[in-house]
Amino acid sequence: MTETDLAGACFCGAVRYRLTRPPMFVHCCHCRDCQCQTGSAFVLNAIIETDRIHLDAGRPVRIGLPTESGSPHDVYRCPDCQIALWSDYGGRPGLRFVRVGTLEERQAILPDVHIYTRSKLPWITLPPGTPAFSAYYETARVWPAEALARRRAAGA
Repeated sequence: MTETDLAGACFCGAVRYRLTRPPMFVHCCHCRDCQCQTGSAFVLNAIIETDRIHLDAGRPVRIGLPTESGSPHDVYRCPDCQIALWSDYGGRPGLRFVRVGTLEERQAILPDVHIYTRSKLPWITLPPGTPAFSAYYETARVWPAEALARRRAAGA
């Protein structure tokens, strides 16, 4: 991915946004919460600083969702079509988990890790060479130094 902005939008186009920096890390999450909330087998989340999401049109609404773990999870959705654009997992206002499927150039974003593979659907084959974890992982051991520095600077 280049250093240029990545544009994204909800399904109806009422909310349009740009990422003004590449994500610091990308999860492909196979947990049951993500499966249920997206109606899919997994979700791709691009982790980025909140201040690197620039709204070009509209304003998403925050919806609090329950989780199996009980930790806070706020999803930001288009007020019109209700598409999930990004999340705040764990009450960290400096970070957002952008839904890669809402980006125009979604093929530019590849997962850095697969997480919660213990609940991965059995017909999904994970790509060789991409780290995979049964649950979560130790961030300090997996993320590159530059991404860790960005995460710290974002207050997470």
